[in-house]
Amino acid sequence: MTTPAPLKKDPMKAFRGIMAGTLILEVIVVALALPVIAKLHGGVTSLVGWIAFGFIAVFIAMCAFVRKPWAIGAVVGLHVLLIATWLLLPAMGVIGVIFGLVWAYLLWLRKDLLKRMAEGRLPAQQQPEQQS
Repeated sequence: MTTPAPLKKDPMKAFRGIMAGTLILEVIVVALALPVIAKLHGGVTSLVGWIAFGFIAVFIAMCAFVRKPWAIGAVVGLHVLLIATWLLLPAMGVIGVIFGLVWAYLLWLRKDLLKRMAEGRLPAQQQPEQQS
């Protein structure tokens, strides 16, 4: 069995970009829950409002750390907490469930990407055919 060709471009760098982009989309969606919090839960300065702002701040901060080995565990933990907010505000719990499913799919894609990299099956790892 031959060893895979070295990669010219790092596919994990692109994947980290997707992860950061997903976190930013999550920031936008959680921020869209703020009007609901303002109307139904005593304003954005209530406990639920501060929790929403906390999630927004942490998701933005996590964008800087997606390259760290502990980042995926932290993101999964954040989503467990976001789903747990269902008790305070069901709308944020629903956001947590939806983005939890998105992250489950992203982690499945990451696993497949790492497997294909190890097997040398990525297009960037293929040797160009020589024409005679």
